[in-house]
Amino acid sequence: MFRRLPDELLTSAPAVTILIDGRPFAARAGDSVAAALLASGRPACRTTAASGDPRGPFCMMGVCFDCLVVIDGRANQQGCLVAVAEGMEVETQKGARDSGIRRRT
Repeated sequence: MFRRLPDELLTSAPAVTILIDGRPFAARAGDSVAAALLASGRPACRTTAASGDPRGPFCMMGVCFDCLVVIDGRANQQGCLVAVAEGMEVETQKGARDSGIRRRT
């Protein structure tokens, strides 16, 4: 459904390294988190609470909430509305939404 433009067409977009589920990925500066997830080969950003079915970006403009992810420890972030940043940590969100902030122990 979505296909990334070839690198040679976007020579002005430098790479930024983000972590996706603990693994490094070279995203393009200016990409949204949802676009980076798709480019990394991950079609799903989260799983549903009721059935555990995978959900992925659909509208890419902040309307559908199918691209919810955990960004830098904060849950329920719409990946399509957040630009990648160097060192950002992104996790796929599993199950029911929580309060939005993970507590560190």
